[in-house]
Amino acid sequence: MTWNRRVSASLAALALCTSNLLVATAAQAAPGDNLAWNATATASYTSSWESLAAVKDGVDPPRSNDTTNPRWGTWPQTGTHWVELTWPTAQTIRAVDAYFFDDQGGVRLPSAWRVQSWSGSAFADVPGASGYPVAADRYNRVSFTAVNTTRLRIQLTSNGTSSVGLLEVKAHTNPPTAPPSPGWNPPANLVSPLGQVWTHQEQTYNNLYGFRNYGWDQVFANRGYLNVCVRWDSSATVSAAQRDQVHAALTRQYKKWFDLMVGHNAWPYSEVPVRVVGWAVRDRAQLQWSDTSVDIYVNNIRENAPQCAEPCGRFFNQSGQYPNCPGGASRHYDQSLWLTDGFGGGAGGDWGQRMGREYFMNNLNAANMHILLHEIGHTFGLDDFYDWTPSGVGGFLMKAGSASTITEFDTWMFRDWWRHLKDRYGY
Repeated sequence: MTWNRRVSASLAALALCTSNLLVATAAQAAPGDNLAWNATATASYTSSWESLAAVKDGVDPPRSNDTTNPRWGTWPQTGTHWVELTWPTAQTIRAVDAYFFDDQGGVRLPSAWRVQSWSGSAFADVPGASGYPVAADRYNRVSFTAVNTTRLRIQLTSNGTSSVGLLEVKAHTNPPTAPPSPGWNPPANLVSPLGQVWTHQEQTYNNLYGFRNYGWDQVFANRGYLNVCVRWDSSATVSAAQRDQVHAALTRQYKKWFDLMVGHNAWPYSEVPVRVVGWAVRDRAQLQWSDTSVDIYVNNIRENAPQCAEPCGRFFNQSGQYPNCPGGASRHYDQSLWLTDGFGGGAGGDWGQRMGREYFMNNLNAANMHILLHEIGHTFGLDDFYDWTPSGVGGFLMKAGSASTITEFDTWMFRDWWRHLKDRYGY
C-alpha cells in the first residue's frame, strides 16, 4: 500500500477559488457521553458566591485550585455534603468522574466520597464500586455495576476542619478508558527509542516548536473540541444514515487517540468531542437529506475537489478568527476529512486527513480504521518511519504497514508531543 507523507510544518499558501455556497446552520452537540450535561443539579448547601451550575457546565478545569472558572463549594460549612443530578427519565450509569475544588484555604480535598443512586424510595451506595480515589488536579473516577436511575448523588465528606467543593462532575454510560499513568513515566524499554524519535523530529522538521497549527493547537484554541468538514471527492450519493455513520466512525477513531491522554500528565480534558459541521460536494443532489444538521458547500472546487468554505477553515485562518465564515465562527472547521474515489493509502497533516472514499465507507463499523488512525497521528505531529526504525521496537501504527492498531509505542510517542508542547498552553 502506498502512503503519502504528511505535509510538513512549512506550509505553502494556496490560492482561493470562486465558490457557490449553500449554507445551513448546524446544531450544537453535547460533549460526548457525559450524562450530567442534561441533568438538573441540586445540592445540600452552596456558598452564596459559588455556582452549583458549575458542576455540569462542561468546562474541564486546568487544576483543582482553578480561580478562573465557576465552582461549587460549601464554605464555611463542614461535614458531609452532596450534589445531586436528576433526569426526567431513567439513565443507565456505570461510572462517575469528580474533579475536586481545593483553594488551599477553607476548601480542601474531601477525606472521602461516594456515589449513591435513587431506587425510587431511598438512596443507596452504588454496587460494585471500584474505589474512590482522592487526588488534586485531575478527574477521580469510580466505576460500578450499572444502575438505572433518575437521581444520582455525589457525596463528599470533609476532613473535619475544611469545607468541600467540586469543579466538575461527569456521569457515564460508557466511560472513556483512562490510562494508568499520571505523568511522564514511559516503560524503561521505551525511553531510548522515544528519545531517538524526538531527536530525529527536531533534526528533520524546520520550525518544529514554532509551528502553531498542530492538532494540539486546534484543540486548545477551541477549549476542548474539534470541528471537521467532509470533502466528498466522489460522484456517489450519501444518505442521511450514511452521513451519520461517517460522523460516528470519525468520532470513534479519534476517541482512540484522546482516550490515551485522559488523566495523563496534566492533560485537562476527559473528552474531546469531534463535531462534523459541514459537507462539501459538487452537486447538492448527492446529499440525500434536507435537514440542517450540517452546513453544506456546493461546487467550491480546489485541488480539483470540493472544498468547504476557506473563510471557515483554520488552515486558512490560523489566527482563530473567522469574520467571513458564512455559518459564523461557531461553524468554523479545524480539519477536513477528504474522501476521494480510488485514492490509495492516505495522507495527513494539520489540514486533516485524506484517504480512499471506498476504504472509509467499507470500514464504517471497523473497530480500528488503521489508515485513518495513522493519518490522525500525523495531524498531531507524529512522524513517518519509511527509512528507519528506532532501536528496540518492532511494529507500530506510525510505521505504515507494520501494525493495524495503536500500540504502546504509538501511545508514548503521542504523549511525548504533549510533554513537549503543553507549556505553550499553560500546563
